[in-house]
Amino acid sequence: MKKLLITGGAGFIGANFVHYWMNKYQSDKIVVLDALTYAGNIANLDSIKDEDNFTFIHGDICDQALVEKLLVEHSIDTLVHFAAESHVDRSITGPDAFIETNIMGTYSLLKAAKKVWLDGDTVLEGHRFHHVSTDEVYGTLSPTDPAFTEDTAYAPNSPYSASKAASDHLVRAYHHTYGLNVTTSNCSNNYGPFHFPEKLIPLVITNILHDKSLPIYGDGQQIRDWLYVEDHAYGIDLVLQNGRIGENYNIGGNNEWANINIVKTISKLVEQEFVNNSELVARFPTAKAAIAQNTESLITYVKDRPGHDRRYAIDAAKTNNELDYTPKESFDTGIAKTVQWYLNNEIWWQSVMNGSYQNWITEQYE
Repeated sequence: MKKLLITGGAGFIGANFVHYWMNKYQSDKIVVLDALTYAGNIANLDSIKDEDNFTFIHGDICDQALVEKLLVEHSIDTLVHFAAESHVDRSITGPDAFIETNIMGTYSLLKAAKKVWLDGDTVLEGHRFHHVSTDEVYGTLSPTDPAFTEDTAYAPNSPYSASKAASDHLVRAYHHTYGLNVTTSNCSNNYGPFHFPEKLIPLVITNILHDKSLPIYGDGQQIRDWLYVEDHAYGIDLVLQNGRIGENYNIGGNNEWANINIVKTISKLVEQEFVNNSELVARFPTAKAAIAQNTESLITYVKDRPGHDRRYAIDAAKTNNELDYTPKESFDTGIAKTVQWYLNNEIWWQSVMNGSYQNWITEQYE
């Protein structure tokens, strides 16, 4: 039986990982630590909040004393670190939070883990600090460049990716200098349930339902590899079970898509849902373009953001070969599930967009 501390477990990827792990390993103990900033949503964990093997702690990863207390009180042997500021646009306009959370927060966790697991009278054998990173640390690719491997030199181009690169290096250093048992995974763009609506895929879905414009940076030909979030959880599971200590593992979806094609694909899927389900017209009367079957008319090209990376692509051969990892969802199946989830969970994304869940947080924790 494992006892896991999951940082950022109320966020998009973290919450999906919590659900995945609790469904698969029902005897394991899970403690979630989340500061519940704008992208952390306690509602993401509603269905499991009363489970005996689940504990939620509202707190900051920069609070080293709190982390040490949790590691000791809950006899934690595995720390999975998702907590991060992750939106590139926000990092451009306000980089300070990214430096504080992504660099100093990771450093605080490493210090706590070292103190509790290594510096006491008894070293905790078999402990694991798993750090969840991003493909953006590798920089950008041309259309003909080979995909990023674990040996690709780091070349971050935004304050967000630079802060994640720094945290990756700290994790590596704590293994090589102090002997902390670490692994790191670098993933491609995630999508799926609980995705915060400021990101491309949920933004397109919700804007169509509100009949708002679909903003496309530049020419829309920026290419990303897309990974269904549950496949990401599965990949981390394999790293935790069989990954080699001190190693990095790329987790990708084998789905390179240009942004404009993503938008057009979602537009067609939403239109088809309106054809197949007449109730959607009554539920979303503002979705005029979807009702009229011309959602692509909402596409609007806007000025590209500064330093916008042209292409990301993950080569997951190492993870495939060593850990037998293969994504279970194609983009066609994953995006269909995602569109359906947003159509079925209007209350969730409406509360996120109007901030009502943040009011609940204030009432409960402040």
